[in-house]
Parts: sequence; structure tokens; C-alpha cells
Amino acid sequence: MRLKKIRVFHLVMKLKEYFETSFGGMLDRHCIIVAFEDENGIIGWGEAPVDDGPWYSYETVETTMYVYNEFIIPLLRKNPEIEKPWEFVDRVKRVRGYRMAKAGIEFALWDLYAKQLKIPLYKAIGGVRKTVESGISIGVIGDMNRLLKLVEKYLERGYRRVKIKIAPGWDVLPVKTIRKEFGDIPLQVDANAAYTLRDLKVFEELDKYDLLMIEQPLSYEDLYEHSILQSKIKTPICLDESIKNIHDAQAGHKLGSYKIINVKPARVGGLTETIKINDFALKNNIPIWIGGMLETGIGRAFQVASATLPAVKYPNDISESNRYYEEEIVDPPWTIDKGYIRVLEKPGIGVEVLEEVLKKYVIRQKEYVFH
Repeated sequence: MRLKKIRVFHLVMKLKEYFETSFGGMLDRHCIIVAFEDENGIIGWGEAPVDDGPWYSYETVETTMYVYNEFIIPLLRKNPEIEKPWEFVDRVKRVRGYRMAKAGIEFALWDLYAKQLKIPLYKAIGGVRKTVESGISIGVIGDMNRLLKLVEKYLERGYRRVKIKIAPGWDVLPVKTIRKEFGDIPLQVDANAAYTLRDLKVFEELDKYDLLMIEQPLSYEDLYEHSILQSKIKTPICLDESIKNIHDAQAGHKLGSYKIINVKPARVGGLTETIKINDFALKNNIPIWIGGMLETGIGRAFQVASATLPAVKYPNDISESNRYYEEEIVDPPWTIDKGYIRVLEKPGIGVEVLEEVLKKYVIRQKEYVFH
């Protein structure tokens, strides 16, 4: 495919309610949307779910716009011919890091590639299922009555698993209360790297509640100390932030740092790396599932496609469109039926981007024309 034009949009969309984790909260959700157009006028869409500050990742909207403008777009301009999306990964490998920025562009190339082949994205990446199982993620609430009402609400909506964010002071008690109120529902916790090995007693207490997993309990860059913690508790550790690429997945497996991986396609650099991790996990009998970062309907499409991969064995953090936003920027919106999201069969990401709606949330944009 020959690239003709790329448009980059910085969006700010207000969440329905404040969403809090151990590293902070938000009401205004920032992201970068990428639109690639080829010489035939076909458009591929992607999303880099970066934020306005280095909270989950060191990448922000500012670093992403800068890296695009100064390094990645110039590399593409030198040769706008890209036959396959994974060629982009090699093209920009001299730019170290900035995996979410790279993912935003790589996603758009995958969408364009699948549209050119006239096949759904999930088929282009080797997906094997027509529906994906969906779980819900609930932030650090701090209010037990409200937490129980939310759990009840989402179970009634059909979500197949409940995940609650935990932080020091909000961990064992909410888990104990949920178990008492709702019995043996599929339940897991996510610490977002809020603890250290000095908090072993917390994890020994959590061990009593038959959790599916404890997600990223220790440092977001750590593999070694997670291996120590995993040796001391029976609940499976699931790594998120610590797995940035296939090399981390391999090292963590050798160390015994985890038993499960949460793969966020944007976090690991895109679908090409997601496929590598899936293949490694499948070969080594490691279950994975697909996580999210409050994506719009564009980014959600890449989560859904990734969740069709064969190593995915747990419910995914993929909620319906109206979970976070009052207004969706794609049609049809993503919906859940009895806990499952149906994979769309249209070419590419399967949804149409509503550009007029998208423009309502754009606070700046840039266009690059390739000659």
C-alpha cells in the first residue's frame, strides 16, 4: 500500500464518571486518533490511548505528537510504500520506546491492510472466535455501598467477570465484602503496581478469597520481585505494566514472575507484538487476556480483534461503548449480549468512524501529506 496522507487528532472526551486507580483518577480522557489514507482513498484508523500526563505510562499526548512529528512521520515520508503492517515495526525500530505512539500508527495500518484485503481485522491477525468474553473493571471506589451496587449492576448487565482496582487501605475488605454478598462470582483485583514485598500479609489475606488472579501487585518495571511473591502465594499473579514486549514475557516466564498475562495491545506496541506474545503464550500453555485503557470505539476495535486470538482464556477488559462515554465516535457502538461482544464481519475494524462526532472532541490536529 502507498500512503498518501495521515491525520493526527488530539481528542478530549469526558467520562460519565470519575475513574480512579492506585496512581490517580480522571474525568477528562485524552487520546490520539490516527487516520491513514492510501492512494485509493481507503482510510485506516488507529488510536494511541495516551493521557495528558505520565501516569500509567511515560507516554503522553505531548510526547506522542512530538515523536510523530520529529521522528516517525519523517521515517515514513522517506518511503511511503508499506506492503504489510508489520513492516512498519522494522521501519521505526531505531526509535526506542514510545510503544503506544507506535501502536496508534500500526493499528491504522492494520485497519487499512484488512480493508484492502476486504477481510475483518480479526481474520487478518489469526483470530479464532466470533464472540469475545467481557469482564468489567471498577475503579477504587472507597465507598462499600456504592461498590456493591456497581457490582450488582454489572452482573445484571451480564459481565462475565468482576475486577476491582485496589490500593493500600482499599483491598482485603472490599474483596471480603463482595465474596460475602455475591458468593463465588469470577473475581479478580488489580493493584496497578501499588504495593511492595513488605505488603506480603495483604496478599496472604487475599489468598483466602479464591481470586482468579492478582494483577500487577508490585512495581510496574519489575519481574524479579514478582517471582518472589508468586512463590509465596497460591493466587496466580497476572502481569500488566511489567510486560512491555515479547522479551519481558519470555523473561517473566523463566523467572516464574507470573502465571497469566494481561496483554494491552497499545502497551506492547501494537498488534504485531500482541501476536508474538499470543504465539509464545500458546506454545507455553500460558493463559492471556486483553486489557484496555478507556479507549474510544476505535481503540476498542483492536481490543476486540485481539481477544479472538487463541491464547485468550479469561474474560477481557472490554466493556460496551456506553460504559464510559455519553457519545460514541463509531457506528455501530460496541454492545454486550449476555456477557459477550460479537465480532464484526465488515472489512477492517468493522465500525464506521463518525468524523463529524469525532471533530466535536478534537482540540488540535495535524495533517501530513506524502508525496
